[in-house]
Amino acid sequence: MSPHPPGRPQAARIAITPAAAEVLRHLRAQHGPLMFHQSGGCCDGSSPMCYPRGEFRTGGSDVLLAELAVEGVAEPTGFWMSAEQFERWRHTHLTVDVVPGRGSGFSLEAPEGVRFLIRSRLLTDEEARLLDGADAP
Repeated sequence: MSPHPPGRPQAARIAITPAAAEVLRHLRAQHGPLMFHQSGGCCDGSSPMCYPRGEFRTGGSDVLLAELAVEGVAEPTGFWMSAEQFERWRHTHLTVDVVPGRGSGFSLEAPEGVRFLIRSRLLTDEEARLLDGADAP
């Protein structure tokens, strides 16, 4: 069920490219339900890290930005970020993408010869209004 009433304009903080969704489907088949946590920069810059759901412990200092619905994946994939980092990024729309190359050894896609990355843009005024007024974390 959608968290938005019917007919109400919607906005999202995060999306996933078709290429990244394909990698996610492959990883889901191998590892079961998944989650992302946006790295704060220590291990692999600011790359989103993909883990089996629950392997990375989240807590009060983390924000759930979205539950990504990916066609072909049975359950939503949570996308988490530290609350401190979210405060700096709250005015951006993030897109999970994938590129060739080795990412962090901690993220599930590393052995696949690809790495997830984030592409970002500023939210439009309308998106910011909708998100800040309705479902901002």
